[in-house]
Amino acid sequence: MGELVVDLLETTGLIPEAKIDILREAAKTTPVVQALIDEGLASTEAIARIVAAQHGLPVIELGNVGIDPIAASSVPLHVLEQVHAVAYAFEGDTLCVAIADPQNIHGIDALRLASRHPIALRVAASEDIANELGRLARTAEAFGARSGLSEFAELEVIDEEELDDLEVDDGISDAPLVRLVNSIIFEAAEDGASDVHFEPQSDSLVVRFRIDGVLHETQRIPRRSAIGVTTRLKVLAKLDIAERRKPQDGRISLSASAAGRMLDVRVATLPTVEGESVVMRLLDKSKKPPTLEEVGLGTVMEEQLAAMVLRPTGALLVTGPTGSGKSTTLFAAMTIINRPEINVITVEDPVEYRLPGLNQVQINTRAGLTFATALRSILRSDPDVVMVGEIRDVETAKISIEAALTGHFVLSTLHTNDAPAALTRLNEMGVEPFLTGAAVTGVLAQRLARRLCEHCKELYTPTKDELLQARIPEELRHGKTELFRRNGCVRCRQTGYAGRIGVFQLLEMNEELSALAARKASHEELERAAMSGGMKSLWDDGIEKVLAGMTSLEELARVTTI
Repeated sequence: MGELVVDLLETTGLIPEAKIDILREAAKTTPVVQALIDEGLASTEAIARIVAAQHGLPVIELGNVGIDPIAASSVPLHVLEQVHAVAYAFEGDTLCVAIADPQNIHGIDALRLASRHPIALRVAASEDIANELGRLARTAEAFGARSGLSEFAELEVIDEEELDDLEVDDGISDAPLVRLVNSIIFEAAEDGASDVHFEPQSDSLVVRFRIDGVLHETQRIPRRSAIGVTTRLKVLAKLDIAERRKPQDGRISLSASAAGRMLDVRVATLPTVEGESVVMRLLDKSKKPPTLEEVGLGTVMEEQLAAMVLRPTGALLVTGPTGSGKSTTLFAAMTIINRPEINVITVEDPVEYRLPGLNQVQINTRAGLTFATALRSILRSDPDVVMVGEIRDVETAKISIEAALTGHFVLSTLHTNDAPAALTRLNEMGVEPFLTGAAVTGVLAQRLARRLCEHCKELYTPTKDELLQARIPEELRHGKTELFRRNGCVRCRQTGYAGRIGVFQLLEMNEELSALAARKASHEELERAAMSGGMKSLWDDGIEKVLAGMTSLEELARVTTI
């Protein structure tokens, strides 16, 4: 390629004139594709289009076309890695290969020698090829075969007695099922999955990852291997492998070094008509909690919440459904509270973040250590701040509220749909209304909406009816309002989203709200009073993030209601 591509770039004006000489010099010692990347002169997608135009070859997006396992296994993986190419499909008897650098003549010759089929070259972005090669490598390692993926069909069930004798923490056993389970867990860790589902079906065991709150099917394991995989998981979690008729719960501690994560895995089994279903919750013990700004609080709301958590007494409640990031928000607040002169004690189930300076207590129901019993002991340990992982019962609720009235600052979570509902929920649980009104400092309701992928989100102009229905502010409806919507690329697994952002509603207690709570006012009365005091709805906060291009109207509607 070399000089020809540089000349083409200079002619087309795709690269600034001032950078051409830099690129020409770099290309003398480095392949021009790599030089473009090293110098930050073009994205890998743009480079792929440039290279394809130079050689008269089609451009493909691997994330859109998918990878045929049979085609991928027709060329040894070490050859694909050496050439930086992926065999992805057959067209008749011709093998289609995506390559980043079609000028690599020696590499193309190696591909032709390694395959028994005629080869048709296509050009793909080098980053996309690297991602697919990584997935092929992980899958191949799961079966002890770096040569391809075809050994998947030959996987056999290991006898349960043999599984029970295996070392559960060595991570290097030669048993195919052990490597398969390890590879699934490590891939989930690498992809940032929060849960892994193993769901038995009539013909296979379906594996699904929950990424950014949404489940994605990743693979299907042959039915004959389902019992072996389930048994291996139960051995790891130290569950009874002979018991298949009752639900069981267990834990695994793993070091996913390949993904750079220390994992605490909660395992739950459930008997279904097709066999045992297993769900694994992955908790990364090595990750650090985000700041209030990073979770997505706006500037005004962040300042309000920071002022609340610095008070010496009172109670801050964070509400929302399961998986809405309540604990993460509490720990973001903890980064402000945690100071050497303050004694902070937490009681959690499980401990999701490890913070230096905190005294963190792990609930152990089997040993009789519940939230209520732990709280009683904590209040005798001279705390300044107490964090309760979740208020689940009336006893925990009463102790928490009373602690907020006796010189402690209490943080906890509660399951309600919005902020005002937290006050009525405490009353329903049996807490005296006058205690609720006096103790609660504020309530933060939240949801997690998926962020639009920065690489593929597209701009569009919504209709006036759409803007009106979405309750876009009137001053914005008169002009030309442009919003972003999802598209889909290989980086976001064609979902159009990557990562998540919080949508919040903050209720700050005042005299009127305290009086209403004390006389057991209805949810509607509390909501009207809070709105008149400046509280926004979850939808209104979400619309601000839609207008800022962080998420889409479609995603906001999925996680909340108008």
